[in-house]
Amino acid sequence: MRFNDRVTDIPRRAVSRTARLAALPLGFAGRAALGLGKRVTGMAAEVISADVQQRTAEHLFSVLGQLKGGAMKFGQALSVFEAALPEELAGPYRQALTRLQEAAPPLPAASVHKVLAAELGPTWRKHFRDFDDKPAAAASIGQVHKAVWRKGRSGVPVAVKVQYPGAGQALLVDLTQLGRLAGLFRVLQPGLDVKPLLVELRTRITEELDYELEAAAQQAFAEAYADDEEIYVPPVLAAAPKVLVTAWTDGDPLSRVIASGTGPERDLAGLRLATLHFSAPGRVGLLHADPHPGNFRMLPDGRLCVLDFGAVARLPEGLPEPIGRLTRLALDGDAEAVLDGLRDEGFVKPDIEVDADGILRYLQPMLEPIAAPEFRFTRAWLRAEAARVANPRSPAFQLGKNLNLPPSYLLIHRVTLGSVGVLCQLEAQAPYRSVVDRWLPGFAG
Repeated sequence: MRFNDRVTDIPRRAVSRTARLAALPLGFAGRAALGLGKRVTGMAAEVISADVQQRTAEHLFSVLGQLKGGAMKFGQALSVFEAALPEELAGPYRQALTRLQEAAPPLPAASVHKVLAAELGPTWRKHFRDFDDKPAAAASIGQVHKAVWRKGRSGVPVAVKVQYPGAGQALLVDLTQLGRLAGLFRVLQPGLDVKPLLVELRTRITEELDYELEAAAQQAFAEAYADDEEIYVPPVLAAAPKVLVTAWTDGDPLSRVIASGTGPERDLAGLRLATLHFSAPGRVGLLHADPHPGNFRMLPDGRLCVLDFGAVARLPEGLPEPIGRLTRLALDGDAEAVLDGLRDEGFVKPDIEVDADGILRYLQPMLEPIAAPEFRFTRAWLRAEAARVANPRSPAFQLGKNLNLPPSYLLIHRVTLGSVGVLCQLEAQAPYRSVVDRWLPGFAG
């Protein structure tokens, strides 16, 4: 079903948003000066007081969450990588950043009603038997309300996703400003480079703002995984450019599983996430490209419920076969074949001389999760890998500078890193090798 296409944006003040974001580095510096007389952005982790960290984290959540738009979306993306932070920094930031995954300060009901009236017409309430003005979830560019559907599947609880007024303008303003402030996020990790993340987020803006495009992606997933025993995607009931109606689903938020789940709950969630990541491109021709915990629920029957399809990678041929083939060759220790394949795919440029055995030593630790039948992802493992490849004094860092990331692999790479970050938050143990063997083209030979 399609609603009418009449849409009215309520513009947000770019000057005001820019001022709020520009105040972030002043807040960082001010808190540092109170106790230490230095700017936080120049400090080593061991000299940042816990109190400064906690207040900085709360400020970060407050600004990014209240501004929504690109500011909050950036915070959500950043929250996935908290597992890679040194433990002395991760603690104070973990709670504040992961709060961005599940909730944000909601819009007033009157603002929501204006969007619904603009999208569905002044008699928008006729589509629902009941509509709860209190949002069930508030995220980066929209918030979700629970309602009861009146048409077709009459009486069925539905999730009504409403886009924030002015979300498009807010995204552009925020990402531009955050790009200028990228250096201040060194407080989280000295080697953290957020600029590529911001560039990649910018490329997704147009797609994520079009809820009809999102509806098509979500319905494709719902049909591909219909009656699946491991993955569930709520079907779409109706869509307009800034309103999306889907079946309502109750479940255990993945953030709760991360915070307090049992070992078996964590392991099952990890296995389901890996299955989604590797199976979707082959089954749907799409890759769910927003893997933060707020987009997942665990259902009582053990299935993973997947939400929010605004960001997807379009892979009509599935995951590229060279990924699986080169992964297998690396696990087999065939250094020359790996280097040849990397050159063929553009990961190593033709004019770059690099040692094949060195490339193999660089890659093999990353492949540890699938080198054995089972593996447990942990924060400690991810921190060690981040230090190995990001420390300028590390041989891996020096070798990595010779590698190139082809544009066609950029989104796949970013989503894979995000998924690994969530698996490390879960500290989940599962037979990941079998998942890759089943779903990754080229891996099984």
